[in-house]
Amino acid sequence: MEAIRFIFWEAVKVLALVILGLICAQGAAALVVRKGWIKPALYALILALVGLGAWYAGNDVAAEVYLWSCDSNLDHGDPVKAYSNALRAVNVRPNNLSYWRAVARSKRSLLQFHSALDDEPAVRALSKGELDEADEYQFALCAFSLAQYDRVVASTLHLIRQNPSFAAPYVLQGLAYTAERKYPEAQQSFLAVLQFFPNDQAAVEGLARAYFLAGDRQQALAVLDATAKISFSPPVRERFEALKGLYDQ
Repeated sequence: MEAIRFIFWEAVKVLALVILGLICAQGAAALVVRKGWIKPALYALILALVGLGAWYAGNDVAAEVYLWSCDSNLDHGDPVKAYSNALRAVNVRPNNLSYWRAVARSKRSLLQFHSALDDEPAVRALSKGELDEADEYQFALCAFSLAQYDRVVASTLHLIRQNPSFAAPYVLQGLAYTAERKYPEAQQSFLAVLQFFPNDQAAVEGLARAYFLAGDRQQALAVLDATAKISFSPPVRERFEALKGLYDQ
């Protein structure tokens, strides 16, 4: 749908540019001037303006094609080409937020988490100083991969304040607290998300693990036993049983 909308508006721009150029040319032809150089100068000016507009529209199309290629590369498991195409899109249109997001996606696929975090100021600036929740969460994931747990907690706290029903930040926060061995805080994070989404597999496993690592094996087993009352797929249930066997040793 986005591609169709883009093609439509680019076609409208080009058509408007052609019509405007023809109208201006006809207007210049109808002028009665005393000096012979004026009309050629007007024609040259009109041609230059039309050419500038065509160049700008062409760059828009080129940048969008690079973005589509990037998405296709990622879908086909080729993050190197995806990054190359995303970077080209940014070079053509550096003030377009979508292209910076494509660069960040490509870097995450390449496990270039430091480099992805380096792009956060550019994404924030293009977002008028406030990251949307999807961008902030993705940057928090990069920070988690780099063991920057304080940064993860700060981001997830902000995300939870902004949208208390967004489950993913609670889980990521719990994982960060667990990595820091702050098990009570981790348990609180996982319990918070399970109040909204009792069938969240990651939260269930995270809560059981936080109890187990804190030395409360019975509570860890109780968390997994409680899943019997909730609908989970057979593969997930098999995983819970495997965890119960691990924690019950």
